[in-house]
Amino acid sequence: MAERAPPLIVGAGPAGIRAAMTLVAAGLRPIVIDEGHACGGQIYRQPLVDDGRDARARYGSEGAKATRLHRDFAALGAEVDYRPNTLLWNLRDGVADSLREGISRRISYDGLILATGATDRMLPIPGWTLPGVFTLGGAQIALKAQGCAIGRRVVFAGSGPLLYLVAWQYMKAGVEVAAVLDAAPLSAKLHLLRALPLAPGIVLRGLRMAAELTLRGTHVQLGVTGLRIEGEGRVARIVYQSGGREHAIACDGVGYGLNLRAETQAPDLAGCTFRFDPRDRAHLPVRDSSGRSSVAGVYLAGDGARIAGADAAELAGERAALALVQDRGLPSDPARAAMLERSLARIDRLRDRLERAFPYPSHWAEDIADDTLLCRCEEISAGEARRAIDDFSLTEMNRLKAVTRIGMGRCQGRMCGAAAAELLAVQTRRDICDVGRLRAQAPIKPIPLAVSLSVDERQHDPAH
Repeated sequence: MAERAPPLIVGAGPAGIRAAMTLVAAGLRPIVIDEGHACGGQIYRQPLVDDGRDARARYGSEGAKATRLHRDFAALGAEVDYRPNTLLWNLRDGVADSLREGISRRISYDGLILATGATDRMLPIPGWTLPGVFTLGGAQIALKAQGCAIGRRVVFAGSGPLLYLVAWQYMKAGVEVAAVLDAAPLSAKLHLLRALPLAPGIVLRGLRMAAELTLRGTHVQLGVTGLRIEGEGRVARIVYQSGGREHAIACDGVGYGLNLRAETQAPDLAGCTFRFDPRDRAHLPVRDSSGRSSVAGVYLAGDGARIAGADAAELAGERAALALVQDRGLPSDPARAAMLERSLARIDRLRDRLERAFPYPSHWAEDIADDTLLCRCEEISAGEARRAIDDFSLTEMNRLKAVTRIGMGRCQGRMCGAAAAELLAVQTRRDICDVGRLRAQAPIKPIPLAVSLSVDERQHDPAH
């Protein structure tokens, strides 16, 4: 009888790490591929070189969690086939194509756990492409992984819990944080009181961060509109409207983002069914409470399935792995699975309330100036997109892509797709759920033209 192929885990963040640990405990040896050079994902990203900072300095209040995850994954050793610096670029019929060091390898797997994480969600504003403007996640990575700041006097703008977290981390690192400009109105913050009973530690920690920023002299402004970034060749100031007046703040760096967006290209290529999620304002792959997707043998975990944070990702990674173990006919722990599902449901209720406290400013899409760049890769402006929508009577995202090339560039719609959908919805007076989503295509991310031919994993070098 032929030996079954190993399970494959894509992503080595909190979800992928816990999934790997669970599979190893069940007697399986999974393959774990990850684009990062070391485990941890974006939230617990490890530096390329040791810069002398301890975990507390690098990850703040999450230092102990980061250390535990890094240590636990390292302890697995040879019990996992771990492949860092490896890009998943295609999925089809139980086979994954991965790229590392210019060589594409074809991996046969039996059971696939997708823990692909999330990235920043953006809505174009004037000046967002100026040097010195970073996404909130990019600003955080610079601080965590490289130990450097995006400027000496920095403004953070947008919405979401990450806005205050990154600003606080920069303040603690000694950077002058001139302002935090929050799109959410004061009335939205009342939802934090409703979230307090579910997770008092998390809510109080967030409130403490905002208070510390204010006490350090950071200007915290709620309900901002009309954001634009100005400068000649580099960021010099950020301008915003509040209380019917326009204000300007001098700065040499801007961190900007509007919550997070799930990375869903891999589930799409795997054939998963998608459904619109009002909370995340995105089409997301369908999964049940165990993490099983609509495709047999494909499991979803972490922020790549729905934005819920690092703690939920750990729980979801373990739960998805338990589902895989059960589906393989191996001994599983139903009581543990039920406990994980209850904990995830509790976090989900918390996230519902937090999202109401940090709502996505969908009304901003109505005010995007025509000369604002919408798609950076293809250099398509908002005005060009609007004219194409009107001239060709476009009502669906893939038609907009075909006509304008929005989403055809290097980022494959990662940075512009959500914003283009918002603009299309406004321009056609439709609900955001009705304009569709960009369909994923291989390669998920760009690969070199000179890539070596695929090597079949059935003859792969076990020392890889």
